[in-house]
Amino acid sequence: MAAFEFFINIAFLLGAVAFVWGLRLLSSPDTARRGNILAGIGMVVAIIAALIAPGDMILADEKAQVFNNYGWIFGGMAIGGVAGLVSARRVKMTAMPQMVSIFNGLGGACAVVLALAELFTHYQVEAVSSSQLGIVLLALLIGGISFTGSMLAFAKLQGLVWDETLILPKHNIVNMVLLAGTLIVGVILLTMGNTGTGFTLMIVFTILTLIYGVSFVAPIGGADMPVVISLLNSLTGLSAAVTGLVYNSNFMLVGGILVGAAGTILTVLMCDAMNRSLLNVLIGGFGGGGGAAAGASGDQVVKEVSVNDAAIQLFYSNSVMFVPGYGLAVAQAQKVCKEVDDLLEKNGVEVKYAIHPVAGRMPGHMNVLLAEADVPYPKLLDLEDANSALPNTDVVVIVGANDVVNPAAEDDPGSPIYGMPVLQVWKAKNVITMKRSMRPGYAGIQNPLFFHERNHMLFGDAKDTLSKLVTEIKNM
Repeated sequence: MAAFEFFINIAFLLGAVAFVWGLRLLSSPDTARRGNILAGIGMVVAIIAALIAPGDMILADEKAQVFNNYGWIFGGMAIGGVAGLVSARRVKMTAMPQMVSIFNGLGGACAVVLALAELFTHYQVEAVSSSQLGIVLLALLIGGISFTGSMLAFAKLQGLVWDETLILPKHNIVNMVLLAGTLIVGVILLTMGNTGTGFTLMIVFTILTLIYGVSFVAPIGGADMPVVISLLNSLTGLSAAVTGLVYNSNFMLVGGILVGAAGTILTVLMCDAMNRSLLNVLIGGFGGGGGAAAGASGDQVVKEVSVNDAAIQLFYSNSVMFVPGYGLAVAQAQKVCKEVDDLLEKNGVEVKYAIHPVAGRMPGHMNVLLAEADVPYPKLLDLEDANSALPNTDVVVIVGANDVVNPAAEDDPGSPIYGMPVLQVWKAKNVITMKRSMRPGYAGIQNPLFFHERNHMLFGDAKDTLSKLVTEIKNM
């Protein structure tokens, strides 16, 4: 038995190493695919080890019986596996942030279910120690917040709910009161035995954690969604780590800590990219998906450019920089954009891509889109490198980006995004902005760039417009 347990532990160790190595490979688009596969292999190894590990020994009629519940386990794996496979194959790139939110939420939901199972045992079968009960309640708290918070983030991203329908007067005070009440109930549960009253309070505590998850995310605006997603991802990892403590599973603990740490680091990076503190993001501040946008004054003039003129301008430039945004994802235009890139490169034009850290609806959204179109990673410039290169760029082509190229972030102290680092596209020699209309971006504020003397608007669907550019450039 000792030798058998040794090999089980070795399998868990190999799974954890695969997780760590896979996470390291995910740091670069060139190796991200291999990292994802390696981490998946590590998970498979850990699952197999968990399935064949000795089960709980329960004495019955003086005989040891092992209850492994393989039917429930394989049934759950089959349902989850099929649902995950179908979802991953059918999901559009535009809906990837929503899918990430759902996966985050389901991870939190697992922690909630496991914690409730342990609490039910505590109140209905036998009491557990205070320290163990505290860990279970912590798993329930973090998992509950992650579950309902992620589901609300999904609903916001999907356009199913709007901020003004959820935010209450003095909502931040409501959140603090709700959190304080939840923690007080948790402390009371720690001081009580496994009584009927404690069982009732357990239900109350669970409901409060779920409500707080919704209330926690409600005031956070749409433009802050990349931060919210990475933060909720961190909470999901923490809930998994705490659940690992409950079940004395080193693998769950390591995996949860990795996810939690990665999500936390990513959250800090997203906040730095917007020059805002995490507290400022959490209490709301800008980015309301349903907020009213400031309109343009009557003396501002929008200059348009035809597809033919834009093609000529690009074809005879020395350097071109694309700025992708959520509009690129909506139109599924990344591959056509790469086709324009290839044609320009054949004509000796240097083509780069400026990537803002919070462009899109999730961290790394634009990197994922361009990687799908086989855009070489060295062509992708981060915020600082892109801003250094922009003054020497002949033409900037903005494809569906808005808030991340808004000059109000630098020169309008009254703007909600003032102080947020943005791509200084107006410093380039010429700017072409591709948009469907003059509607504001996800932050709900108007963009003065549209009226800048160096900017010309090219209206239409991004994929259709880029396809027309391909045709025009080929005919030159």
